[in-house]
Amino acid sequence: MMLACTPFTVVSYFFMWYLPPFVSGRVAWYLTFYCLFQALTTLFQVPYSALTMFLSTDQKERDSATAYRMTMEVLGTLIGAALQGQIVASAHVSHHCTVNPTVNTTDSWHDAPSFLDPSDPLSHQAKVYMIAAGVIGGVYLLGIVILFLGVKEKDDPYALNSDRAIPFCKGLGLTMKHGPYVKLTASFLLISTAVQLEQSNFVLFCTHAAGLRNHFQYLVVTILVSAAVSIPFWQKFLQRFGKKCAACGISWMIPFAVMLVTIPNLILAYFVAFVSGLSIAASLLLPWSMLPDVVDNFRLQNPHGKGHETIFYSSYVFFTKMSAGIGLGISAAGLEFTGYKPGICRQSDDVILTLKILIGAVPAILILVGLFILLFYPITEESRKETKLALEVLRRSHQSTENLDDHKEDTSV
Repeated sequence: MMLACTPFTVVSYFFMWYLPPFVSGRVAWYLTFYCLFQALTTLFQVPYSALTMFLSTDQKERDSATAYRMTMEVLGTLIGAALQGQIVASAHVSHHCTVNPTVNTTDSWHDAPSFLDPSDPLSHQAKVYMIAAGVIGGVYLLGIVILFLGVKEKDDPYALNSDRAIPFCKGLGLTMKHGPYVKLTASFLLISTAVQLEQSNFVLFCTHAAGLRNHFQYLVVTILVSAAVSIPFWQKFLQRFGKKCAACGISWMIPFAVMLVTIPNLILAYFVAFVSGLSIAASLLLPWSMLPDVVDNFRLQNPHGKGHETIFYSSYVFFTKMSAGIGLGISAAGLEFTGYKPGICRQSDDVILTLKILIGAVPAILILVGLFILLFYPITEESRKETKLALEVLRRSHQSTENLDDHKEDTSV
């Protein structure tokens, strides 16, 4: 499935950045290819994330695979941002917001945006964006080739050959009633929404509220590098102190983000970017590291079903997409309501206040509520060990049952 959908994903991504020769239908064009791209990436992400369950039955090995996967994802994001940023940099050479502070140029701060209008599909801007899309598409193809040739999945080691796959609707109902999964999903739905709010508004905050428009690129790179480097640290931390303890690291960004909102400062902004990277790394690693434990717990309670892994992972991917949509919806609605105008150099005081709230107060509340829900998450390190032992017994009993059935078939022949 992953291999089959990749070419279509690359094509849809390219046409997201292609400038069609017509003008009246561009909204429909971009909406169509954006929705298609999101659908195809979801079609890829579900089996890709569920693949962790079919690499090994050992919990430590799966946790290590998850940490490695998340590190590579963050590094891939960093590489993709760097490639696209360097390629399209020549299309953004306007410095209309750079004014002489000694001259009274209040009106110049509110000038209409001086962005070039690339109405010509063969304009320089259109070309560089298509080149960037082609390069990113090539990287995508390289990744799927490495995955296809380098990863070998295993059959479900706990299921009997006679076990039947759980129907999707029935499995989804059982999933939504499984206590550990409900608590994990509710917690990280809120936390992921908070992280989405922080990520989507950080650049706008630095540009319009903190006066750091010339530094936001470096701040974003700081966040990505911090997140990529710290994932191995969080992996060691959760192995030593447990996954629920590691979740406390998600809250590290709260006090520093509040400080940045109240005291905008360049040095503090870089420190906040670094700490935010640490917290984002924890929020990325922990749910995908805890989800296999939930699946094992469900397996122990439902030993004669198979195929439930994809149900858990597909529904969790749905909730991650939902959190992204909620975060973007809150941001867009808040900024639209307060009168945000794209492209102008200085926004109104109401917009600046909204950005401060979206960066400081709202993510802090969502993270704290999410961590409070996570306190009731029932799977501990001790219960994980007990589940591991019970599943080992289950696997051995299944193997002996299958061997007995094979022996009966041989003797009957």
